[in-house]
Amino acid sequence: MPTSKKSPRKKQPNRNARRVRSSGHPAGPRVTTQRPSKVTAGDWIAGARLRTLPLAIAPVALGTGAATIPGSVHGNWPLVVLCLAVALFLQIGVNYANDYSDGIRGTDAYRLGPARLTGSGAVRPKLVLTVALVFFGLAGLAGLAIVVITQLWWLLAVGAVAIVAAWFYTGGKRPYGYSGLGELFVFVFFGLVATLGTMYVLVQEVTFEGFLAAVAIGFISCAVLMVNNIRDIPQDRIAGKKTLAVRVGDRAARILFCVFMLVPYLVLAFLSLLFPLGILVFFTLLIAIPASLIVVTAKTPKELILALQLTSLTGLLYGLGLAAALAF
Repeated sequence: MPTSKKSPRKKQPNRNARRVRSSGHPAGPRVTTQRPSKVTAGDWIAGARLRTLPLAIAPVALGTGAATIPGSVHGNWPLVVLCLAVALFLQIGVNYANDYSDGIRGTDAYRLGPARLTGSGAVRPKLVLTVALVFFGLAGLAGLAIVVITQLWWLLAVGAVAIVAAWFYTGGKRPYGYSGLGELFVFVFFGLVATLGTMYVLVQEVTFEGFLAAVAIGFISCAVLMVNNIRDIPQDRIAGKKTLAVRVGDRAARILFCVFMLVPYLVLAFLSLLFPLGILVFFTLLIAIPASLIVVTAKTPKELILALQLTSLTGLLYGLGLAAALAF
């Protein structure tokens, strides 16, 4: 008895998907399916990537705490606030600049997680770029106020270099963030420069203890970036984004993360000999160890996102705790 053959059913296109034209990537066109129907204030707040802001707060706190060793910060609190403003505005500016640059390159079309403002097509790229430049401008104005108050005019050059470095992290024709140098940028500017710069602005002096504190928070900042990039290794490989995690591979990247998390506690062990209250900061290991275990064993992006949040929290508590130990 003959049987009737059903014609194959054609797959219906996703009407909510938006096809993004390739920007020279070998993988060709990509499809983003997370485009929000309407941009809200929450979307812009998400674009600021608030979970990264503790890494702007911690080095300023450490620089302030370290400044109390050779001198006093009494009466200099307006400068502390201005240093904090520079760090926060610069961090937010970097985040929006990354959103813009990765979006127009098509890199974000490969990523996992919430859609970005530019990559999702929800916001015109020029608008995201404008917001990034506004925050860079605010950081510059806060920095200019510091220079006027302290008369340390050479700090203008430091600020200019910081803004240029922030832009070329993912911007320009050859962004160094695409070449595995992102951790170096984070260590230098959100470790050494932010911490020691704050200290110098307050007391016009840099101490060995302040340098060690800057190194410690710089490594935690590197750990935050590393776990973020571990999550995106498969997508970054397709997009041609050669982060340090992509270059060394998944296993080595996870080991590097643990090294980045270990060094600050070696520094803390030494500083605790000089500042007894520093031993209390070891309680942050209750967060740092679970974060490290998750990174070592994680099999899903969701687990790595949790590790990212825990690492960022570790950085904030470590910075505030060590700052208090140095000050008191």
